[in-house]
Amino acid sequence: MKVNFFVTCLCDTVKANVAKKTVLLLEQLGCEVIFPEEQGCCGQPSLNSGYIEGSKPAMKNLIRAFECNDLPIVTPAGSCAASVKRYPEYLASEPEWAERAQKVADRLFELTQFIVNHLGTVNVGARLEGRAVYHPSCSLIRKLNVREEPLKLLANVEGLEMLPIANQETCCGFGGTFSVKMSEISGEMVKEKVHHISDVEPDYLIGADISCLMNIGGRISREGKPIKVMHIVDVLMSR
Repeated sequence: MKVNFFVTCLCDTVKANVAKKTVLLLEQLGCEVIFPEEQGCCGQPSLNSGYIEGSKPAMKNLIRAFECNDLPIVTPAGSCAASVKRYPEYLASEPEWAERAQKVADRLFELTQFIVNHLGTVNVGARLEGRAVYHPSCSLIRKLNVREEPLKLLANVEGLEMLPIANQETCCGFGGTFSVKMSEISGEMVKEKVHHISDVEPDYLIGADISCLMNIGGRISREGKPIKVMHIVDVLMSR
């Protein structure tokens, strides 16, 4: 199966290994990965700040980039996928663009969603010894309705014990620009999240959204906790 890869800004600039491992994983699962080079930022930071009109050039550029074919589009960043899914709403005043946006949005899938629901795979042959907590990001569970797919994949990682925590689905406090505009509230939210994670003494914190992992990981680091933060693709590529 041929698929497009939507790399996202965070992968491109901060977590390049997540992008690389995503491509390798998709290839191991039998996909031929295509990278439309015209793609750029989806506009999420400015969209989250309410600058809809100012974000339209970025939205339209991304739409044009993925109109190069009609193949599925896969990304390892749920928050970016959720932003693109809202393009038709943002472009509603321009019917032609809204229609084009809808066609792109319909082909876009978060990585675990694509692997489980479209490739029909829940065991990728991964192995990782230890105890882990999974953080279900707001973008995945609330915006994309991706709740069980990551858990199914993690349940089949040999040697990995998944641990429940209190208030597991509570927001970590990142919320895009929320963490900047409401930094004191955000700080208390991530402090509480790390407290619940630390209570069960895991070896790993696993998530499927880079931004949440950066936020929680930063707090874990500042508190000196011996917990390794991993994107789910890092786990799925462990052998």
